[in-house]
Amino acid sequence: MTEPILSLSGIRADIAQYHILHGVDLVIPRGELTVLLGRNGAGKSTTLRTIMGLTTVTDGNVRYRDTDITGWPTPRIARSGIAFVPESMGIFGLLTVRENLILAAVNGPMDEARLDWIFALFPPLKTFWNRPAGNLSGGQKQMLAIARAVIEPRELLLVDEPTKGLAPAIINDLADAFEQLKSQQVSILLVEQNFNFSRRLGQSVAVMSDGAIVHAGSMAELADNADLQHELLGLALGAHQ
Repeated sequence: MTEPILSLSGIRADIAQYHILHGVDLVIPRGELTVLLGRNGAGKSTTLRTIMGLTTVTDGNVRYRDTDITGWPTPRIARSGIAFVPESMGIFGLLTVRENLILAAVNGPMDEARLDWIFALFPPLKTFWNRPAGNLSGGQKQMLAIARAVIEPRELLLVDEPTKGLAPAIINDLADAFEQLKSQQVSILLVEQNFNFSRRLGQSVAVMSDGAIVHAGSMAELADNADLQHELLGLALGAHQ
């Protein structure tokens, strides 16, 4: 396995009185895209939020690179090189696309070369540069959310359900953008329900059930094994769908 950029060991986490994560062990290889799969309510989104310090860890540890970041405040985690795109996207609807990106560039003015790279990834952002973000389509808002996360170099990108509710053509555009991010050696942890999207992009995969990891391995292995898909996910998509 490639050297991990992030590892979770025995993570337990609660939300109010509810025990959500029950000893999560997860390794994210450096420079790869890892997909976190599982049925609704399995704990996938909570896992991302826990990595970002948004959920309190009651046991276990989170290591980023070679540093234990368990218990760090969220701003410190973000400054260390981890970006998070929540399912809600987290954009400012009353601000323009330009203003959203300016706010995300916390270390100073936006780098023009990087901005050109983002425009190449997501051309609509250039087209609607001075329009309020709230007026964008769902797919364009998702593009902006990802652009905000990578407007400055990040080593690790956490993305929660990026294709939810999007049209197939937009999903294909997002897949192309993730391929470009992979080529830049950005490590990515992706929570996704769209198995075809996941299969196209993922190099490694982990499957959650009831707050714990029940399977981890290569995406190719899972994609080619309908019986394993059915066992872990309750559906069999086959290798060629």
